[in-house]
Amino acid sequence: DGLVTVVVPQSEMGQGVYTVLPQILADELGADWRTVAVEPAPINPLYSNHLLAAQWAESQMPAGIGKLAESEKLQWVAQKVTIPDQYMLTADSTSIPAFAQSFREAGAAARVLLTKAAAAKWDVDWEVCTVENGVISNGEKTVRFGELVRDAANQVLHDPVPFRPAGAGNLIGQDVPRLDMPSKLDGSANFAGDIRLPDMVFAAVRQGPIGETSLKSFNRDGASKITGFIDVVESEQWIAAVATNWWAANRALDLMSPVFETKGFMADSDKIDTALEEALEDGPGIRFVSRGDTEAVFEEDTVFRARYHAAAALHAPIETRTATAEFVDGSLALWMATQAPAAAVQAAARALNIGQDRVTLYPMLSGGSFDHNLDNDIAAQVAKIAKKMDRPVQLVWSRPEDLMHDHYRAPSHARFDAAMAKAGRVDAMQIKIAAPPSAREQVKRLFDAMDNVEAMRSSIGEADIKAIDGLDIPYDIPNLTVDHHSAFVGVPTGNWRSNAHSSNVFYLESFIDELAANAGIEPLSFRMQMMNNQPRLARCLTSVATMAAWDGGLDNSGQGMACHSMRGGHIAVIASASRGASGLEVRRISATVDIGRIIHPDIARQQIEGGIIFGLAMALGSATGFANGLPTARRLSDLSLPRLAEIPPIQIEFIRSDEDPVGYEELGVPAVAPAVANALFSATGVRLRQIPLFGEVS
Repeated sequence: DGLVTVVVPQSEMGQGVYTVLPQILADELGADWRTVAVEPAPINPLYSNHLLAAQWAESQMPAGIGKLAESEKLQWVAQKVTIPDQYMLTADSTSIPAFAQSFREAGAAARVLLTKAAAAKWDVDWEVCTVENGVISNGEKTVRFGELVRDAANQVLHDPVPFRPAGAGNLIGQDVPRLDMPSKLDGSANFAGDIRLPDMVFAAVRQGPIGETSLKSFNRDGASKITGFIDVVESEQWIAAVATNWWAANRALDLMSPVFETKGFMADSDKIDTALEEALEDGPGIRFVSRGDTEAVFEEDTVFRARYHAAAALHAPIETRTATAEFVDGSLALWMATQAPAAAVQAAARALNIGQDRVTLYPMLSGGSFDHNLDNDIAAQVAKIAKKMDRPVQLVWSRPEDLMHDHYRAPSHARFDAAMAKAGRVDAMQIKIAAPPSAREQVKRLFDAMDNVEAMRSSIGEADIKAIDGLDIPYDIPNLTVDHHSAFVGVPTGNWRSNAHSSNVFYLESFIDELAANAGIEPLSFRMQMMNNQPRLARCLTSVATMAAWDGGLDNSGQGMACHSMRGGHIAVIASASRGASGLEVRRISATVDIGRIIHPDIARQQIEGGIIFGLAMALGSATGFANGLPTARRLSDLSLPRLAEIPPIQIEFIRSDEDPVGYEELGVPAVAPAVANALFSATGVRLRQIPLFGEVS
C-alpha cells in the first residue's frame, strides 16, 4: 500500500527514538516521510544492543574474572553477554550509535531491491534509476514503492549494500514531524494505563520496607466497606487489592492496614552516610585509573583537598509503574512499557511457573522513565494477580509506592586531592569515590533473576568500573589515580539518567573551580591551559563563553561554568545564579554542544534542554533520605523540583560537525549542577559541596 513501516527495537520514552531511527532509514531509502510509520520490535536476539553489551560486559562478569587470561574473558563474554536476547535493551544513550548503521543498511537494502525491480520492469540498468520521496524514476518513467514490493523481494542484494552519496537524501538534518506526536496530541496514543479489555478490573499494590520484608497480617474486613472492592491477592512480600476502579482498590489497601516484618538491615540515612564514610576512609579501594606517579609529586607540591557527597536520587517520571495483563488457557498477554523486554517476560513467566514462550509482551509507549523501566517487578505482580482473578487486570503503582520502591541513583562520597605547583599548574590528582556497586546490582537483577536483597548482598565488596563514570579526566594532568571504594548502603540502586556521571562530574568540575580560585586564575583560563588534547571540548568552552558573555567569574558576578565529555558528545555550560531571600535564583543557563552529525535538530535540542532542566532539578532536589527502611520522600512535592516558572531562559548552540552521530539523551544533565554551584560561589563566596546543593536531605 506504499506505507513504509519501520520496526524499532528501542523503547520510546519521549526521547524521540521512534522518529530519529526511522528518519535515518527513510533518508537512505528515499522514502516520502508522510508515508513512514513505526512499530515496536518483537523480542529477538537480532535486535540485541551489542554496543550496550560491550559497555556493560565488565559489570556482568563475575568478580575476580580479571585474573583470567584475555582469551578466557572474551570466551565468557561471547557465551554470556552478546548472544542472548536479554540485551535487547534501551539504556545509556546507545540507541543512535548502536543502531544508526543498521537502520541505514536496512534503508539501503530496500532501496536497492526496489530499484532493481523497477529497472527489470523497464529493462534498464538499476544504477541509472533515481529514488526520491517514495518514487523511483528513469527519465520520464516513474513508479511508486508499493507497486514493486512483490518483485523486489525476489531480487538479489549486493554485499556490501551500496549507500547513497552523502547528502543525497533530503531527511537527515531536517526537523521532520515526530511520528509519535500526532497520537500524543489527540489522545489516541496508548500507554499501559490506557488499555481497556472486556471484564477488566483494577489493582493497587502495597509493599513493605526495603530489605528482607514479608507480609504478616492485614484486615480484610476493612476493605469490604469500599464500594467496588472485589478481592485481595497476597504474596510473600506484597499485597494487592482488586476492585472495579483503581481508586477503590487503593482505598481498600488503606483500610486493610497491611503489616510487614523486616529482618536484618533497615535503610537509614545516618547508616548510609556512615557506610560511605567508612568505605572511603578505611575500605579497600580498587584502582581503575592510574597514570604517572602521584605519591612522589604530593611530597613536593602544595596539596589541596576537598570532600563531596551526593544523596540517593529518584527517577520520579510522570507515569508511575503500570501494567495490564490477561491470563487465558495457560498463556499471559502483558501490556507494559519496559526498557528490558526479555527481562519483563522472564519475570512474568517465573511468577506463573510457565515457559517464556507462553508470555506475549506488547511494548507500550512510556510516560517518561530516566531508566526507571529497566526494572520489571510489576510484571511478576500483575501476572500473579491476573491468574488469580481469571480476568484482565490493570495494576498501577501509586506515587508513594513508586517512590518508596525505586532503584535509586547511588548515593556516594568523594575525596579529591590535588598537588599544585606555584604557577597554579595541577601536577597530580588523587580521586576516591565511595559508592555501592550499582551497575553490578543492576545486571544481577536483569540477567540473574535476583531480587533487590540478593543483588545487594551478592555485590558486597565488588568493584564497579561504572561507579567512576565521568572521571575520565579531560584535563592534561600528568599524574592521576581514580579509585572506587565499594560500600553496602542497604538500598537498591541502578541506572538513573546519566548514572554516576551526574554526581562525579559535579565533584570534578566543582573541584576544578576550587583549584582555579586557589591559584587565583579565572576558571575558563584555568581549564583551557589543561586542555591540550581535547579540541572539541575546548571549542565548546570558548563558544559558550562568547555566547554567555563570560565575565571571568569575578567576585559577586554570579557566573559559573562546567564542562563534560560523555559517550562521544561534548558540552560546556555557563549558569548565572544567585541566592536570595526566596532561595536559589538561576537567571540563565547557556550551553554549547558537540554531538557530531545531527539527525533531527529539534529533537536534539529538546533532549539537551530537557537534560539541563533535569540537571537543575538534581541540583535543587530529586533526592531522598531514608528512615525505618523507607525513603522520606513520598510525593512529588517532597522532591523540591523546579516549577515551570522557575526554569530560566536556556540558550543552546550546536557546533556543526561531520563526525558520526552520538547519543545525547543524557549529555545535558551532568554539567548543570556544578555550573550552578560555581555560579553561587561567584555570587556569594560560599562553596556548596553536596547535591542537592542546599543542605542535607531530610
